[in-house]
Amino acid sequence: MKYYNLKDSSEKVDFAAATIKGQGKEKGLFFPDHIPHFEQEFINNLSQYSDHEIAYRCMKDFTSSEIPPEILQEIVQETISFEIPLKKISDRISILELFHGPTLAFKDIGARFMSRCLSYFLKDQHQNVTVLVATSGDTGGAVAHGFYNLPGIDVVILYPKSRVSPVQEKQLTALGGNISALEVNGSFDDCQDLVKQAFSDMEINKSLFLTSANSINVARWLPQQIYYLLALKQWQQSESSDPVIAVPSGNFGNICAGLLAHFRGLPAEHFIAACNQNDPVPDYLQTQDFKPRKSVSTLSNAMDVGDPSNFVRILELFGHQFTLLQKKISGFSIDDSQTMETITEVYNKYGYMLEPHSAVAFASLNLYLQKNQDKKGFILGTAHPVKFPDAVEKSTAIQVEIPESLRALMKKEKKTVEINSDFEELKRFLLHKN
Repeated sequence: MKYYNLKDSSEKVDFAAATIKGQGKEKGLFFPDHIPHFEQEFINNLSQYSDHEIAYRCMKDFTSSEIPPEILQEIVQETISFEIPLKKISDRISILELFHGPTLAFKDIGARFMSRCLSYFLKDQHQNVTVLVATSGDTGGAVAHGFYNLPGIDVVILYPKSRVSPVQEKQLTALGGNISALEVNGSFDDCQDLVKQAFSDMEINKSLFLTSANSINVARWLPQQIYYLLALKQWQQSESSDPVIAVPSGNFGNICAGLLAHFRGLPAEHFIAACNQNDPVPDYLQTQDFKPRKSVSTLSNAMDVGDPSNFVRILELFGHQFTLLQKKISGFSIDDSQTMETITEVYNKYGYMLEPHSAVAFASLNLYLQKNQDKKGFILGTAHPVKFPDAVEKSTAIQVEIPESLRALMKKEKKTVEINSDFEELKRFLLHKN
């Protein structure tokens, strides 16, 4: 398997290089040069395979011979070493709970897979690697935990000041050690732009061995296919029809992974890009005119992205054919008041506690199902309610209990460096942090 640069198709690299480099020339994202298909027997009989075997079979074609089978088996076992249950909320809507990992967010899967791949590829390197990442919320904590105290790896996380929840902030700022957190006076899009500038700066790249852990990195993006397969395994036990899948969407790596799995043979009736008020993609699906914009702050902060990086991969999957894309994906934009109403309604009616991102997905799927009465589906539950206590407690009048695993962390001191949305400030930090 080779990976080509979406901005310069002449640049082709293997999985190791794509993982280590993060992105290609001109800030281009890497994309697999072919889409490996699942065997029909495998898809039809998922219940006969263990979760670890499913994960291994999902990933082996993308790593080729670069990671020995026994090492890849270990990596996927560590990646999904916690439960990922599909639970019914109502007769027509279920939820895939992706928040049972160490940082209580879906990004644990991608971050754990990538950190272990990177550690394997760099085991013989003599130069430290700097993992540079922007986060709108959960990526930071997942990356910090995934890479914490790994030898030879330094992590620098940029996050927008006052735009992440208290739990999210502690998870990415309290570890210390090889983790540095930069609190940026700006939006997530500003953080993402700073990271992209750093990767294209010659002086920084001469001094540092840089890679990224955002979902632009293939080793973060590709393993997210695994939990779509695990959802289908559980779905097949009680349902005969193909599911409609609603995905909380910000930078669009998550739904893009699901679409990739679909192109490989995973059955899905339809996909829903569930967005908050940052909605350039839902607009595109109506107008065929993609207009990135400045992000606005919402309750579902991890989706506050006005220029989603991974959307170019979705366009590539569909061969840039708008009619095909529009047939398979619907986009919805849910505002904060609708989000709060959904949390309240679902708790009062079904006794299930959603957090804002999952509520956006539930509201979007519900709107779709109202017009498609013969369909059923599931949403991706991307974070634990404890990460967004203000919105959840206001909507349900129920206090969210802090899990035991978080209590010690919440008592730790926040360690950050505050910078402006100014590339020269980031550059000075990177070049002089040691």
